[in-house]
Parts: sequence; C-alpha cells; structure tokens
Amino acid sequence: MKVCELERSLFESFPKEDAESWDHVGLSVGDPDSAVGHVLVALDATANMVRRAYDAGANVLLAHHPVYIAAPDVFVPRAGSHPQAAAAVFEAARLGVSVLSFHTNLDRSRAAQELLPRLMGLEAQCSLEHPESLGSPGLGSIAAIPDRLTLQELAQRAAQAFDTAPRVWGDRDTPISSCAFLGGSLGDLGESALKCGADAIICGEAGYHVCQDLAARGMGIILLGHDASETPFTRILAEAATRAGVPSDSIQIADPPRQWWTIEGGRS
Repeated sequence: MKVCELERSLFESFPKEDAESWDHVGLSVGDPDSAVGHVLVALDATANMVRRAYDAGANVLLAHHPVYIAAPDVFVPRAGSHPQAAAAVFEAARLGVSVLSFHTNLDRSRAAQELLPRLMGLEAQCSLEHPESLGSPGLGSIAAIPDRLTLQELAQRAAQAFDTAPRVWGDRDTPISSCAFLGGSLGDLGESALKCGADAIICGEAGYHVCQDLAARGMGIILLGHDASETPFTRILAEAATRAGVPSDSIQIADPPRQWWTIEGGRS
C-alpha cells in the first residue's frame, strides 16, 4: 500500500468535505508514492512525535491534529521564534516520515459521536449539529444519563474515564439526566446543547465567559482538557488504518505526553 492509497481510504472513512473550510486534512508532508511500512498513530503531529515515529520504525505518522492549519513561512530544525510546525515539517522531511491528519472530518464521524459517551458506559443518541437525524455526520453527541447522577458524580466518572482532572462549572448537586459530549473546544456549541435539552456538557475546553453564561443558565460544564478529550480518537484512526489494509501489528498508538499540570491550593 502506498501513502496516497492510505490517504484515499481514510478519506472514505472521514470525508474531506466534512472538514471545516479552514482545516488542513490529509497529507501534509511526505512522498505520496512511498510504501506504507509501520504507522504511529498520535493525537498531535509535533517534531517530537515525528522523531518518536522514526525511532519506532514507522514511516507514517497518522495524527488527529494537523501539523499546521496555515503553513509556516519557513521550515527550520528548531521552533524558537518560529511556530512548532516549522520544526515538525522539517523533521518529517529529513527523516522520511509522511504525516497524515484527519481532524474536523473525523470529529464529525459517527465513530467520534459514539466513542466519548461509550467510555462512560453511555449511548450516543444523535449529534449536536443534527439532533433530528440519527447517524448524520455532525459534531458532538447527546446521551441520556439513566441513573440521574449529580453534576459532581458525573464529573468524577468523567475524571476516571478520561484519566484527567477536570475543571467543573455549575452547582455540584444539580441532577443530570442528559449530557452532551464534544471533543476539543466547545466554541458556540453550548447553545446547541441547551436546545437539545442537555443538563451538562463534557468537552475539552471552553472560554471563561462562555462557561459563565452557560452555568448561569443551568448548564453544568465539565472541562477535561483539550488533549484528554480527544486522545481516544487515536483509537478511531488506528481502526480505520486497519480497515484500509495496514496490518494491525504494523500500527502503534502513541501514549500522549503530559503537556500540562495543575497545582491544588489557594481558595477552595
């Protein structure tokens, strides 16, 4: 299988037209006609991850996040005063690692809609973008909470399911019967969650004023961290690569690095 053939097959699973117009998906750097050997699947296409792919014997880095949205002005060995994408592309070209990414088109897939609730033992009912049409491509999902947890109990379960320390907005004793899920940034989809009747939303990150407004209107918000909320999507990519014809023993999923940390203290 060639890199271009792998890209073509993955676009069948995650159509290019489902990506946002600003997004950069598919092949970013590499020889489309080179043979696919081993594949490293990762959340981010950084210079360090490119080197990890090379050290692991992989000539393809398959990432969820693009190596860049807009190409940097130059490609140099170290980021320094340049965006980190400059070094990532430089390293990929130097080491012969092809970089493929499937971002907002994967976000809209049925697989992404189903996975995040399933990690908490819940079943996705529909997307936030198309609540009236089960199975249609769309961002996020809605799931019923059958045992009517409190917001604090739901956040505790999310912390365990996603292995993170979430930041939570809202009254901890609020009963939750319906929850929205969204990988990555909430953006303006909090309004969609409210229209769908969700009592809470679990996502990666959201702006202060967005959270303040939603919480004042009765919505609980559980912020997992952008990376924690989307790391599970690497499983979707690995499964899609297997369906495309890459042997499963030639695919490795990279454990994401811990890029941030928290300190407890101050006013509780």
